[in-house]
Formats: sequence, structure tokens, C-alpha cells
Amino acid sequence: MNELKLKEDLKHFFMEDIGYQDLTSEGIFNDEQGEIEFVSKSSGYFCGSKVITNGYSVLNPSVKVEMLVEDGEELQEGLVIARASGKIIDLLKGERVILNLIQRLSGITTMTRESVQMLNNSHTKISDTRKTTPGLRMLEKYAVFVGGGVNHRFGLDDAVMIKDNHIEFAGSITNAVEAVRNRIGHMVKIEVETETESQVKEAIANQVDCIMLDNVDHANLKKMLLLIPPSIQTEVSGGITIDTLPFYSDLNIDVISLGYLTHQIQSLDISARVRTSTKVNQ
Repeated sequence: MNELKLKEDLKHFFMEDIGYQDLTSEGIFNDEQGEIEFVSKSSGYFCGSKVITNGYSVLNPSVKVEMLVEDGEELQEGLVIARASGKIIDLLKGERVILNLIQRLSGITTMTRESVQMLNNSHTKISDTRKTTPGLRMLEKYAVFVGGGVNHRFGLDDAVMIKDNHIEFAGSITNAVEAVRNRIGHMVKIEVETETESQVKEAIANQVDCIMLDNVDHANLKKMLLLIPPSIQTEVSGGITIDTLPFYSDLNIDVISLGYLTHQIQSLDISARVRTSTKVNQ
């Protein structure tokens, strides 16, 4: 994870939430010191240690953070994840943004871990997609990685992925592949999305690097996979749920990409509570 970018992102997140000032906290407290702890209220897997440490560092470097749980570690209800101590105003200013992020990231990590376990296939990798929350892609893809998954391209500039609309506009897979090959560097891979046997054969003939089989039923999927030589990577996507993952465990697939890892998840329940109360001077 790029911590420099994370700090810049956190600044924007805090600015959105705080605005010009925290009327409540700054109206009650001055320089009093306190301590809060982040506590899991449900089971799952944690992700977001750098969010907590960098978050408070951005608000006030004097805030001390003690991480008690590492990214990827299993959580149980009541487990203390981290403690932060410093000026009460700073602790309260950062609480909501940090909670929002670590709750979502931990939900993604938990869903990814459960998907990997459900598939139960050491050869096939579980991957994310570009179906991420705008502004949170780096963090959400990191959460997938922590959960045991792999990352697909981060953006449109990572690799060539020729999808159905590209093919429709270009006229054919061959036209699209030939055109893009004349414009990209030798280090860039080409993936083609296919839905039919004829498209798979055309992609093979064009010697692409990866073939995605999209929204193909199980019976036809087996047939199409047999056509693809070992030199071309295979990716399967579309309509797959965590409950149907076991049906793919016996197939020779390199990657299964799952949009639900990042856009259909339930955030983990984590709270922030006061550990050392401070009485306001009257």
C-alpha cells in the first residue's frame, strides 16, 4: 500500500467530515488528554491497521496508537483491536472516519477469506474487479489481498482488457487485438472477454495473454476450458456467488474474479469507546 497516498486520502476524508471545525468536541474540551480503544463487536477478519496509525498521525502526530491486532488476524466479539491516546479533541475528530474505513475494509477481508475457503482450491486464485468505491480502490484492493485474494488491474492503464463493447465497436476480437497491439508496449498484457466457443477460438488464434469466460454456464465452461492452451491464462467471471463457488473447485481455472468482494459486502461491526475518562474542568 502506498502510505503517502493513504495520508493524502485521509486528509481529504477528514476535511469532508470536519469542515471548518468540530463544533461539539471543540466546544466541550480544550487540551485534556484521554484514551479510546477500537473494539470488535462481531467475528470476522481485521483490515485497517495503517488507517488507524496514519489517520491519527495526520490529525496530530502526538497521538499515540498501539495496535493489538494485525491485518488479516481473526476477530471475535469483544476483542480490542487498537488503543489511541492523546488530546480528546483529536481522538474524537478522527473516530468516525477511521471507523467507517476499517469497518468496510474488514468486511471485504472477511468476505474474501470466506470465498477462498469456500472455493477450497489452491490452484485457482480469487480476484477482485474494478467494481470498487470511487476514492477507495487502493484500500479495498488491499483488503482483498489481506483476505487471501489477488488484485486484478487497478485501473484502465494497468493492462488491456477487451470487453464485449470494445469488440462490438471494433467489429471483431481480431480487429480489436490487432489495433491495440500496434499501440501498446511489449510489457503490457492483453486479456479478452468471451462468452461463446467461437469467441474463445478467435481469442486463441490471436494469441492473447488471458481469456475471460464471462457468464458461461457450467457445462459449456468445461468444454471451453479444454480448448484453451496452458500458455494462455484463464479467468472466469459473471454471476458467481459465494454459495456457487464450490461448483468451480474441480475446474482447471487460473483466476475467478468476483465483483461482490468489494461492492456487495457487509461492513464488520467495530466500535470506539473511551478507556480513560477525563472530567472537563468547570
